[in-house]
Amino acid sequence: MNDFESITSPANPRVREAAALRDADARRESGLTLVDGRRELSRAIAAGVTVVEVFLDASRPVEAAGAEPGFADWLAGARAAGTRVVSLSGRAFEKVAFGGRNEGMVGVVRFAPRPLSQVAFPAGRPVLVVEGVEKPGNLGAVIRTADAAGLAGAIICDGRTDVANPAAIRASLGTVFSVPIAAATARDTIAWCHVAGRPVFAAMPGGRREWHDAALAGDTVILLGSEAWGISPAWETAAAAGGLRMETIRLPMHGSADSLNLSVTAAVLAYEALRQQGGRK
Repeated sequence: MNDFESITSPANPRVREAAALRDADARRESGLTLVDGRRELSRAIAAGVTVVEVFLDASRPVEAAGAEPGFADWLAGARAAGTRVVSLSGRAFEKVAFGGRNEGMVGVVRFAPRPLSQVAFPAGRPVLVVEGVEKPGNLGAVIRTADAAGLAGAIICDGRTDVANPAAIRASLGTVFSVPIAAATARDTIAWCHVAGRPVFAAMPGGRREWHDAALAGDTVILLGSEAWGISPAWETAAAAGGLRMETIRLPMHGSADSLNLSVTAAVLAYEALRQQGGRK
């Protein structure tokens, strides 16, 4: 029999505090967030992220038929590293779980967006800048693309959501923990691009050059704006004043839609940069 602590009431203070981390204000105040699923938690641990607590659904015993091999050993390792493991009743677990995508495990981790000054991006690869992104699912998918294509990292610029959003973590498959990611204002990001000497390629429907004609590989910045508003005027203002090397690029649209989903655009441009780089990271 497992000797995990057990909580049965959804009104338990620890359950309520964990559930509150779905809210951005609670995440900012505590520096904590929720991670749904073993794969995502495993990636957090591999990246050195502190896992404070793991909640398990009591209706899914650790060694139940069909449980993933090695799961008990994984839990034992987490506990040895100082993580509290708590078994929750079904009703209590529903309070902290991510709706219908419940995998029977939710972790509380110490993870928050880092400022641009604290993030180092590897040289020789593009940095993806996403401005004004609103949907956590889109943000997570963009980070997953940056990871898959081997980009240097990402800057979330004036975001209306953040990489510590549990839905963004889930959509990224936990890659938010390993991809270098910074949060910054547009002004600070523009200044960083100038100091770093990275040319900026801004994707927009009326871009001057087609995406495959632009030299995206190497020490560049690929800039994407929100689906609703595009990039802010600050970028073109800085470019016109000589404080930024920027070129606008476009993906041709042959149907009735005038733009692609943000994460799809990111994938097209990231893999074009990878192709230009010879398919190597």
